[in-house]
Amino acid sequence: MHKIRVGIIGASPDRGWAKTAHIPALRALPDYELTAVGTSRRESADEAARTFGVAHAFTDAWQLAVHPEVDLVVVTVKVPYHQELAEAALAAGKHLLVEWPLARTTEEARTLAEHAREAGVRTAIGLQARFSPAVNYARQLIAYGYVGRVTSANLLVARGKGATEEMPGWTVYTLDQANAAGIFEVSGGHTLDAVDYILGQRLTAVSARTSIQRPHYTIAETGEQVTATSPDQILLHAGLTGGGVVSGHLHDAKITEGRTRLEIGGTAGDLVIQTSGSAGPMGIQIAELRLRGGSGIFEDLPVPASYQRVPAGIPAVAVLNVAQMYAALADDTRTGNSTVPDFSEGLRLHRLLDAIKDSATDGLSPRPATGPVARTTYRPDRNSTADI
Repeated sequence: MHKIRVGIIGASPDRGWAKTAHIPALRALPDYELTAVGTSRRESADEAARTFGVAHAFTDAWQLAVHPEVDLVVVTVKVPYHQELAEAALAAGKHLLVEWPLARTTEEARTLAEHAREAGVRTAIGLQARFSPAVNYARQLIAYGYVGRVTSANLLVARGKGATEEMPGWTVYTLDQANAAGIFEVSGGHTLDAVDYILGQRLTAVSARTSIQRPHYTIAETGEQVTATSPDQILLHAGLTGGGVVSGHLHDAKITEGRTRLEIGGTAGDLVIQTSGSAGPMGIQIAELRLRGGSGIFEDLPVPASYQRVPAGIPAVAVLNVAQMYAALADDTRTGNSTVPDFSEGLRLHRLLDAIKDSATDGLSPRPATGPVARTTYRPDRNSTADI
């Protein structure tokens, strides 16, 4: 097979997830060639082409998608633009990878999954925590009975974002709940998907409480005051298809030691997965992960080298996980397998987040929520495009 030729929409030459992770990951793999970049402005598109050494630069997503030297379109822009740009690639009949969240709403995600099925193309959603060597080793340990039957999982997701109540202008859009880019959608989606994947089970019912504890922020560059409508605190309880229980706390503006920690308890032992290193506060999908386990005393569990499927020497974990995802996608393309989560899996995750939101009591105000916690049943079997 020839190399898979990639066009990235959102390839800013200055910053962004494409520059940080996707482009270094693609360059590390022999199966891919970056042939096109796209941004919203001609100046930045041309600069991106020069910076990344790419032949084609576009400001129109349709023109990028229909170009004959593009086989796979990758969308790495802000969430509110995902649907519009993804639709251009689907209309062009090109394979498509969209970063998580798949779309701004579940209805948009459902539409994309339906159109992808009609187009008959291969789709992928950027849930790269599934491709972390440590996450896959943890999944294997659970499957082989390291902890026995899983009885509980306790999750903490704590980010330092917003701790100073001042934000750079380019991140302010994440404070608006309508943009679906807060801790709930981004970190919540990545982490809960990883929990499902590691345990090999689905969450079956959820009850939640949400709150905004830091409602006001200052834009660093201008001093302008903005009000947050996206929750910065989410408390979660759920069941598992295997009979166990899950509790979780996601929160922004953590003053000390932002981190993600998942502790899995079982009838025969325990397993802990925790982020570490400089990227520790950024989440399970980006940071180095430390595994510890035992049936009395915790011990470190080094990850075997066999769980890394890409060339050695990739310096950053964020790049490594994305590279592992691209390597799996190349294998899927060659073999016809479906190991990389597609749009139907993205839709399933959107439905789970909806169930959590629907169950939450009215805590979206700068005061502690009161009253009983609602409960919503989530049907994990509704995860295929047949339900669209």
